[in-house]
Amino acid sequence: MKSFGRRLGLRCCLMFGVAVVVAASAFTAIADDAYPKKTIRLLVGFGAGGPTDIPARFVANKLSDALGQPVIVENKPAAAGIMATRDLLAERADGYTLLLCTHFDPINVAMYRNVGFKLDQLAPISLIAEYYYGLALANEIPADNFDAFVAYAKTHPGDVTYATIGAGSAQEIMARQLQKLAGITMNRIPFRGGPQVVQEMVAGRVDFYVSPTLAILPQYRAKQLKIVATTSPQRLANLPEVPTVREKGIDFVRFGWLGICAAKGTPESIIKRLHDAIVPIVAMPEYHALIENGGQIAISSTPEELAAVIKKTSDDVTSSIQEFGMQQDQEQ
Repeated sequence: MKSFGRRLGLRCCLMFGVAVVVAASAFTAIADDAYPKKTIRLLVGFGAGGPTDIPARFVANKLSDALGQPVIVENKPAAAGIMATRDLLAERADGYTLLLCTHFDPINVAMYRNVGFKLDQLAPISLIAEYYYGLALANEIPADNFDAFVAYAKTHPGDVTYATIGAGSAQEIMARQLQKLAGITMNRIPFRGGPQVVQEMVAGRVDFYVSPTLAILPQYRAKQLKIVATTSPQRLANLPEVPTVREKGIDFVRFGWLGICAAKGTPESIIKRLHDAIVPIVAMPEYHALIENGGQIAISSTPEELAAVIKKTSDDVTSSIQEFGMQQDQEQ
């Protein structure tokens, strides 16, 4: 009888445990189905009005309509997006804090020994844009095309200055790669932000800058600076007169990307809800018109495809950072 009682008690405990798990799962499903019930924050690690902020705000506005709750953009322009990513990971993984993840995230992880997070802590949702870079040249440099610029730099080694946004930015990595491939030497000048660089180029105080085309198109069209080449695989539709670096005999295709990510641990049902809402927004003609005018490409993806883009970016930049000895500690 005692043995039967023990078996009966064990069976009751197991049944109770199963009931608890089922009830918890049902509660989670109900909670996920009700998402969202309050304001969602979209963290952008760069300043307002720039090539990252403009697409983010369009997506946030339309996402508010799709989800029936406000989606508020919060700009956190510090340390090339590091602070925004840290802020995301400090919050609960419940879908109410999102991140405009960018190619800077894998760069930061490769660049800084103490960045404070790992890439697998992000939960990719979808790409929203890709963009290519323009090689901007100050009018003071007596060269009107890429070949003339390379020839000038070779005859004036170290005299040409190039701008970067802080240490270890995508702009610095690409400038260093171009120096190696073209056989030239330039002098690095760090800046805090892209708008300051463009102002200094127009004033003639810095010579060369690898920039997202959106950030330099107005000055280029006003003939305040030159764009001697782009990093795209083919000529850009909004810059048909500008050749690609590849056309000039150097196999150099580089692009930046923007995506929407959550924190790892966010329920899959919420990831799917956000993904299914974002994809139609990226397909909107007005979104295409907004960002393609600045040289960006509207593109969505599955979470798995964005994860693959993150990994490829990490693989590409890690080798260059190691080659150029660029890894460092991040200032706290």
